[in-house]
Amino acid sequence: MWPWEHAILGYLVYSGVCHLRYGESPTSLGTSVVVFASLLPDLIDKPLAWSVGLVETGYAIGHSVFFAVPLVVAVGVWAASAEQRRVGVAFGVGYLLHLPADIVFQMTGGSGVHLEIVLWPIATFGEVEATNGFLWESLRRIELFRADVLAGDLSTYMWAQLVITVLVFCLWLYDGAPVAREGVRKTANLLTR
Repeated sequence: MWPWEHAILGYLVYSGVCHLRYGESPTSLGTSVVVFASLLPDLIDKPLAWSVGLVETGYAIGHSVFFAVPLVVAVGVWAASAEQRRVGVAFGVGYLLHLPADIVFQMTGGSGVHLEIVLWPIATFGEVEATNGFLWESLRRIELFRADVLAGDLSTYMWAQLVITVLVFCLWLYDGAPVAREGVRKTANLLTR
């Protein structure tokens, strides 16, 4: 999945949790944490594969349930001890949704169910990825995506992605645009001093 797809999914579910469990919109801190956590498995594995060569593919340590579950529990315990339970919830939602989302994404591409995505080091998924580094590979893949969008022949998956993006953007606005809201307030405070 693309990074923004993980962030959108994480925010969508976290916003739902906040409304259903707490009766309010997500805070800026919770929003920041859920987005960061939704990207973290790739931020761990992609550089380790694409830049360092420590792992063979971009699905390794960060995507492993054997790493993810203890990490989420540790963050949850820390957040509870710091009286920031919602931060722990945001982290858990973002991180743990990333793993099945990658499995579902592979299924939408027609390659079947690949549970090995989340079973490192017992199983590995994908070919050895030889690249010119994390930044270069990321830019290359984004350029391929941009070219597909500009070609105008969007797949059903890409149309669905665009519709979901617009809907979640509307949800974010309904929630009061967390993170952006605080940025505007801080900027206004600085300008009025």
